[in-house]
Amino acid sequence: MSTLIKNGKILSHENQLTSVDVWIEAGKIHAIGENFDNESFDQVVDAKGQLITPGLVDVHVHFREPGFTYKETIATGSLAAARGGFTTVCAMPNLDPVPDTVEKFQAVQEIIDRDAVVKVLQYAPITEELRSETLVDQEGLKKAGAFAFTNDGVGVQTAGTMYLAMNEAAKNNMAIVAHTEDESLLFDGVMHKGKRSEELGLPGIMSVTESSQIARDLLLAEETGVHYHVCHVSTKESVRVIREAKQAGIHVTAEVCPHHLVLVDEDIPEDHGFWKMNPPLRATDDQKALIEGLLDGTIDCISTDHAPHGTEEKCQSFVHSPFGIVGSEYAFQMVYTNFVKTGIFTLEQVIDWMAVKPAEIFGLEATGRLTIGAPADLAIFDLETEYVVDDKQFLSKAVNTPFVGWKLYGDTLYTFVDGKLVWQKDGR
Repeated sequence: MSTLIKNGKILSHENQLTSVDVWIEAGKIHAIGENFDNESFDQVVDAKGQLITPGLVDVHVHFREPGFTYKETIATGSLAAARGGFTTVCAMPNLDPVPDTVEKFQAVQEIIDRDAVVKVLQYAPITEELRSETLVDQEGLKKAGAFAFTNDGVGVQTAGTMYLAMNEAAKNNMAIVAHTEDESLLFDGVMHKGKRSEELGLPGIMSVTESSQIARDLLLAEETGVHYHVCHVSTKESVRVIREAKQAGIHVTAEVCPHHLVLVDEDIPEDHGFWKMNPPLRATDDQKALIEGLLDGTIDCISTDHAPHGTEEKCQSFVHSPFGIVGSEYAFQMVYTNFVKTGIFTLEQVIDWMAVKPAEIFGLEATGRLTIGAPADLAIFDLETEYVVDDKQFLSKAVNTPFVGWKLYGDTLYTFVDGKLVWQKDGR
């Protein structure tokens, strides 16, 4: 099938928008130019002067299937990702059952192959059942298609276990992706420890709960030579130790989430579970450090940590609510509105952090590029029209976010995966 996207604009390396048409043939980008004959194509899409980008890449989502399908499914989660302009996403393994054997992993892969509308790369866990000290069969799971290894949602508590996992991952040329949280320093905390937690009478989570485990792991990564990737960095101390590790030549990469860039703990108006996420919203100094970390290359990419939950379980106190916030459907828009339109980031930087860099750091060679011969994984964004985040329009099963009602720019108009139109604003 041949498709022409006409009247679009792409971003040059000089951060300038250039008018182009994009010719898609047999699922790949065949040509980028102008004045192609409309009648030669099976399908013609008018971009109406809006931005065409490589499909966004999200290395951190939770799709909850199998085991928690009342929260999300691979079908609904992947469609929500497409709604946000993502064409490749990487799904975490905190499922039931945990995909810690080849057979369990293949069962999840079968659902992905059947139901996903975007490219879903599945993580395998580091240890059996996530919380054990027994390593999984990394070699077997790699052959089964595992993207990388992570116990996301649970920090690996024992240094010896992490060392052995890293050593094995290095042998298999695979990444260890870490949710960093020293549970001995958690003390039942539910939000950032600071003035606001005291005002709300809620137990706080210290910054060192995160940063101390990153510091431990960085030295282990240096020892083993593994690619170590840090999930959802949230504290200034974490940024500092990652920066120092990079300067020392340690193979470390890191991600940050839009909600940590946009909000701080002082923004939390009440004791309500929609504001509870892990890591928690931190202090203003932390937020500033995260922004600086992106700008100086300490932090490599932006991910969503899309973490859907049932409405009833989130509509209660921090103390009883699960951690998590959904983010797939408005992540690019949140960053564009709050940082590009205000002149803090350039559009080129944001596309780099949300498409190019995540593909590069994980070796996804056919992803995150807008070049001739590459898979036609594309998104078209309306940068000019303001819209309102409306949970009634969400394609995710979940609505657990405090961003409902926010006014944003950059709504997704179309998303293509391998040349196939998988999302269209005015009707899928």
